[in-house]
Amino acid sequence: FVFLLRSEMPRSASRLTVLSCLMRAAALRCARATITRGRGLTRRAAATTLSFDPSPPADAPTTCVVGLKDRLKALESPPAPDVWEALVDSCSPGDAGASATTATPSGDGLSKIVAACLPDHCSRHNSPLRPKALTKLVGAACGGKKDASVVCCLEEGATPAAAAAAVAKAFPLYTAKGGDDDDDDRTVSIAFRVGDAPVSDAATLAAASAAADAVRLAQRIVDAPPNEMIPSQLVAEADAVKERLAAKGVAVTGSTITGEALRDGGYGGLWGVGKCAESPPALVVLTATFDREGRSAALVGKGICFDTGGLSLKVGGGMVGMKSDLGGAAACLGAFEAACALGGGDLSELHCVLCVAENAIGSDALRCDDIIRFFSGLTCEINNTDAEGRLVLADGVSHATTPGVLSSKPVDVVVDMATLTGAQMVATGKNFAGIICNSDALERAAVLAGRRTGDLVHALPFAPELFRSEFESKVADTKNSVKDRMNAQTSCAANFIYENLHEDWEGEWLHVDLAGPSTADERGTGFGVALAGLLIASLVTTAPSALATRSPARRKVAETALLAATGALL
Repeated sequence: FVFLLRSEMPRSASRLTVLSCLMRAAALRCARATITRGRGLTRRAAATTLSFDPSPPADAPTTCVVGLKDRLKALESPPAPDVWEALVDSCSPGDAGASATTATPSGDGLSKIVAACLPDHCSRHNSPLRPKALTKLVGAACGGKKDASVVCCLEEGATPAAAAAAVAKAFPLYTAKGGDDDDDDRTVSIAFRVGDAPVSDAATLAAASAAADAVRLAQRIVDAPPNEMIPSQLVAEADAVKERLAAKGVAVTGSTITGEALRDGGYGGLWGVGKCAESPPALVVLTATFDREGRSAALVGKGICFDTGGLSLKVGGGMVGMKSDLGGAAACLGAFEAACALGGGDLSELHCVLCVAENAIGSDALRCDDIIRFFSGLTCEINNTDAEGRLVLADGVSHATTPGVLSSKPVDVVVDMATLTGAQMVATGKNFAGIICNSDALERAAVLAGRRTGDLVHALPFAPELFRSEFESKVADTKNSVKDRMNAQTSCAANFIYENLHEDWEGEWLHVDLAGPSTADERGTGFGVALAGLLIASLVTTAPSALATRSPARRKVAETALLAATGALL
C-alpha cells in the first residue's frame, strides 16, 4: 500500500486496479489468518475421563498402584509380580513420596507399571490421605495421552471420596493448547482398596465420582482465563449446575440479581466493586430442597473473575494470576453440585450464593473515600479498592441471613469461602486454609473434615471485640481495610464479613480463607470442594453453639456457663 501510494507512476486505471487487487488480497489474507487463529483457540486437546470401578482393567497401558510402602509390599496379586517387591523396595518415600517404574510385555508392546509410595510420616495436622503427595505421584505416573489405571490403597481414616478428590486434581480439564484433530479421548480408571479388600459398593463409588467431578469443575473455572470466565460466564456455569441437577431429579430453584438491579436492591458492595466492568456484577442464588426435616445451610462464595485491584491498582506483577480470585465461588459451586447429587446429607435445604464481579478500572470505578451501603444497612468508607472481596461477601452473607430473603426458613449454618487475603498465606501457608468461626463445634468439625478430605484447614482467632477497631471511620460505620497490617489481617478481614450477618441471626458461621491452597503450580486445585462437601454431610451432628449467638444477653449466659465448666475442669 505504502509503495503504491508513494510511487511516481501515473494515476491510471492500472494503478487503481493493482491497488484494488492488493486490498482484496490483504482482506482475504486477514480473514484466513483470523480463521486460523480461531481454529487454534478452539481446537480441543484430548479429554481425560475418570472412571471409578471395583477393579482396574488388566490391559491398561499404564497401571499405577499408590499407597504406603508397607501396604504396597503386602499387596495381593500385584502387577508385575516377579519384580514387584524389588520395585517397591527401590522407593525412598521421604516427605514427598517416591515412585519406581518398570515395563511388562503387553500384546505387541509394553505396559508401564508404577509403584507410587506415599510418605511414611503423617503428623497430627496432616491428613492420613497424604493428599499433596497422592496428587503429585498419580499425575506424574499417568501423564500423557494413553489410558491408565490407578489403584489407591487406603489407610484407616482415608475415604474413597476424599482420595478421588485428590486424584482428580491431577487431571485438570481446562486447556487452550492446540491438539491434533485425531487425538483420542482417554480414560483413567480408578479403584480403591481398604486393607486387602477392593471397594465395590456402588454408593461409595458414586460418591467418589461426584467428588471428582466437582473438584474438576472448580479447577476448570479457576483455570479459565478472564477473557472467557467473565461474570456472565460464571453465572452461566451456575445455570448449568442447576440443569445438571434437574436432570438427576434434584429440585433446584435459582435466581440472579444482575447489574443495576443490585444497586436498586441495596447491594452496594457487590454493585460498587463490579459496576464499571463490561460484564455486570451478579448475585446468584441456587437452592436445593430435600423432603425431610433438618437443618439448612448456605455456601457463600467470592467470585471475583479478575482483580486488577481497582483504582488501588496492583503493581509490580501483582495482577498476574488474579483470574484465580473466584476460587471461593468455584469451590462453593462444586461442593453444592456434589452435595445435592448425593442427597444433601441430612439437610432440609442447601443454598449456594455466589457474589460475582470483576474488579476493573474505569471512569465509573469505585474510588477511595467513596461511601457505600451494604444490604445489611451498614455503611463503609472505602480506603482500599483492592480489599474488594469482603465488600461483595458482606452483601452475600447479609442476603443469606436476613429473615425472609433467602428462604422462609432461617438458615442454620453459613459457610463463606474466599481467596480473601494474602495474609492467610503468612498465617497458615499454602497447604492449609485459614478458618475463622463463631462456633467451637463447627470449628472442630471443619478441622476434622479437612483432615479426612485432605483440604486441610487451621483455626485462626475469632474475637470481634479485639478487631473491630481496625476499621473505625469518622464518617461511616466502618472502613474496608485495616489500620494496622500487623494485627491479624486474616481474622480482621473475616470479622468485617461477620459484622454484616443479620443482627438477629443466631446461627453458626464459618469463614474459609483459601487464598494459598486454591492454586498450585499455576493451576487451580479445587480446594474447598471436598471440605465443604463433607462438612455439609456432617452438619446433622453439629449442634448449634450457644456462644454463636449475636445477642449480648444470651452470649453472657453462655460465657458464664463456659467459665464455670472450665473452672470445674481445672
